[in-house]
Amino acid sequence: MGQPFVMQLENRVGELAHVTRALAARGINIEHVVGTSTGDRMCARITTDDDAATRAALRSLGIPFVEGDTLVVEVEDQPGGIAAFTERLADAGVNVTGILTVGHHGRFVQIACTVDDEATARRALGMPPAHTPEPVG
Repeated sequence: MGQPFVMQLENRVGELAHVTRALAARGINIEHVVGTSTGDRMCARITTDDDAATRAALRSLGIPFVEGDTLVVEVEDQPGGIAAFTERLADAGVNVTGILTVGHHGRFVQIACTVDDEATARRALGMPPAHTPEPVG
């Protein structure tokens, strides 16, 4: 999964089209997109096939965005399941910048959660540290 970019856009006709066309014009393929709006603002979360080019494109368009690391967690599919894990992140001082249900199986739901501090989030959730490739040579 590529780096997620969470953007705040004006909630008006053509705004999302403007952003997605600008990415396409730079040869950037959008692999995943989700968004919602309220009032005069829209929040969109995208992943692409080229993080560096996406970052540069959004900056050149003057679009504010945040980036974060994505964790996929399994949560019991019951009232309070999502609350329990998001409260653990909040108690650890981890900010959630995006959240998306990506699957269900049995009595569990899989949640992709974008956070501002992956290492702290992993500790708070009792997950193993992210794999860091060992130096070659």
